[in-house]
Amino acid sequence: MTETLEVLKKGGVILYPTDTVWGLGCDATDPEAVAKIYEIKKRSDSKSLVLLASDLDMVARYVREIPDMAVQLVEVNDSPMTIIYPGALAAAAGEPADRHLLARNVVAEDGTVGIRIPMMDFCVDLVRRFGRPIVSTSANISGEPAPRNWAEVSDVIRKAADYTVAPALERGSTGRSSSIIKVGLDSTISIIRK
Repeated sequence: MTETLEVLKKGGVILYPTDTVWGLGCDATDPEAVAKIYEIKKRSDSKSLVLLASDLDMVARYVREIPDMAVQLVEVNDSPMTIIYPGALAAAAGEPADRHLLARNVVAEDGTVGIRIPMMDFCVDLVRRFGRPIVSTSANISGEPAPRNWAEVSDVIRKAADYTVAPALERGSTGRSSSIIKVGLDSTISIIRK
């Protein structure tokens, strides 16, 4: 865990198992680290990225307001679920990194941000110890299938990451992408992916 945290603190990219699929991660407040992930995935930075937070208290530090419906969804949730929150608190384009604000390049054009509280002890512990959200995007080139386990992670991705978490920690991963639900401040919900 110590080495993983050091890589994140230095702006590196980690390859790690999540509660869903294998992911690429970095400090979600560091725009340069986030840019590396877009480069590795060969993905347009006009698409936002999913983040992991340890709990709703951490989510609350990076969005203007948590809709009541989002709190209810988190409380009853029993499978991996990403919630798209309105009003992400992000640094302005060109501003220096600020660990109290999300990097502009993790936020969607409409100011929303997708955040998941993982259902896997390793991920919760990692984010809690890091103290701020980390990126959690599937460890694949954009358009290719997401790797459900370590064996499915391509050599290109393995070589591109600055550090790889022990594959044995993938126990507890579902091997399926999370559901995605967009929640408005008025508690309206839209199911983006079941």
